This record gives sequence, C-alpha cells and structure tokens, in this order.
Amino acid sequence: MSHLTHLRTFLEAYRAKSFSRAAEHLGITQPAASMHIQAVEALVGKPLFQRLPRGVEPTEAGDELARSVAPFLDGLESKIASLRPGLMKGGTVHLVGPSDFIHAQVAARLAPLMNEGFTLRFHTGAKKRIYEMLDSKQIDFAITASMPDEHSHGYAHLLTERMLLVYAPSLLERLGQQPTAEQLKQVPLIAFDEDLALVRPLWTTMFQVAPQLQAALTIPDLRIIKDLLLGGHGWSVLPDYQCADAIADGRLISPTLPNEAPVNALYLVWRKSVIKSPSLLYVRDFLLNAFH
Repeated sequence: MSHLTHLRTFLEAYRAKSFSRAAEHLGITQPAASMHIQAVEALVGKPLFQRLPRGVEPTEAGDELARSVAPFLDGLESKIASLRPGLMKGGTVHLVGPSDFIHAQVAARLAPLMNEGFTLRFHTGAKKRIYEMLDSKQIDFAITASMPDEHSHGYAHLLTERMLLVYAPSLLERLGQQPTAEQLKQVPLIAFDEDLALVRPLWTTMFQVAPQLQAALTIPDLRIIKDLLLGGHGWSVLPDYQCADAIADGRLISPTLPNEAPVNALYLVWRKSVIKSPSLLYVRDFLLNAFH
C-alpha cells in the first residue's frame, strides 16, 4: 500500500490524538489505522506516538514528521478535491468559541477563506453556551477547552496552552523575580472569574495548597486583563498565547518556567454531519493545518 495512505492516517491520528477517531474520520477500521501507523514507524525507525490509557500523545519524532508532511498532504488533498466534479467551496460557516481565543488565534487564521467565497460567522461564549449551540446544531464548529463526547461529535486537538503567572516590571519591587504566596497576597489579583479557574492550577503547583484568595477585580475577558497588567494594576495568570509578545519585549514578567506551567488542551469540535459536506470538511482541514 502507498506510503501516502499511511501518512494520511498518521496525520489524522496526530490531529485527533486517537487511532480510533482517526479510523472513524477516514472510514477505516481501528486495526487498519494501527497497522498504518506501525508501517510509518517502521519506515522512520522511531516511535511516533506514546500510547496512553485514553488516546495517544505524539513523540518528538511524531511532531517533527507532522510538521514536515502536513503542508504537502493537505495541499495535495485540496488540489485533488478541487478537481472533483460537484465540489464547491464557499458558503456560510458558523463557529463558536471563547472570544479571547478567537481574537488571538482563530480569526486571522480563517480570514483568508473570505477570498475563497466563504462567509464567516463567529459566535462567542463560555462552555455552557458553546455546547448549547453545538448540540442545537446552530453552528458547524466549536472550540472548547473541555474534552468533547467522541460518540456524538468529531474533534481534534487544536492547541495546548500553558498558564503563566504575569505582572508588570513596575511591580518587581513588591513581588521580586520569584514571588512568594505572601507577596502575591499583598498585590491586587486580577482574575477571569470568582472561581479563579486560571489561577487555581498554577497556585497549587507553586505552593502545594489551594489558593485562599479573593480577586480584587474580575472580568471575563483576557484582553482586558492583559491591558490592566500592562498598566501595573496587579498580577494574574494568562495563557501563554495571550502574553508571549509582552513577555518577549519586557512589558510583562513571568517567573513561571515552561516545564512547570499547568497546561490546558483546546479542541476543535464539529457535528459529525460536517464530514458529509466537502465545503465544511475543507474548512476543518484548513483550520487544523493552520495550527499544525
């Protein structure tokens, strides 16, 4: 069998982080998908995935291979698909997700689709609204930080975010380079919500206890939190994609080491009927390819 078929299975498994979901997306059996992966591993001479109790995690070799082959395989498939009779690009695409993530990571990546005849409709909301819109079939795609139900939805890993403690250089005198719990308690905390959903995992990792804190200010918008931090108004915890630029140019400081940062996976989720629409399937693969 052609190595192209094996590589296509590998790439689908890489994106879905699951052999079974890859097999489902490709219309083959799970044993066949596993054989394809084993053939590619034999070809490159290295394991491409770490098998986990639930799904798989790519190895460094898997990451490297995916980066190398994805543009070529996706480009080849898109070209072949464009030559099929009856395949039409374009139409209206509805996507829902957290407003901060759409702003920082999604909108610009999907914008080129407008030049291919697509009309884009972005919707925003938290977890409850996202799943309500997905389950009521109001949207085609959703972005969520919670693991979807693989029996009712198709999904693929989109991005893994790292949560970082951040504050402005103007607070160095009060917090130092490695702030203690007591130092942080003396400086206003700016949080996404009252439950401290972003703060709690990092605080627990740093100090081995749950935070006994109350935010001085809450606002469910990471962009506003970032602006307040840049102004030196307090400290917070942000995903790395929200603050990497400000850390790089020195406008914000983060004492969090990458290997110590709590991580959170984000998924692209779609209704299973999407697989029957060549146009929506093209959008799905376009977005996934933009992240990998």
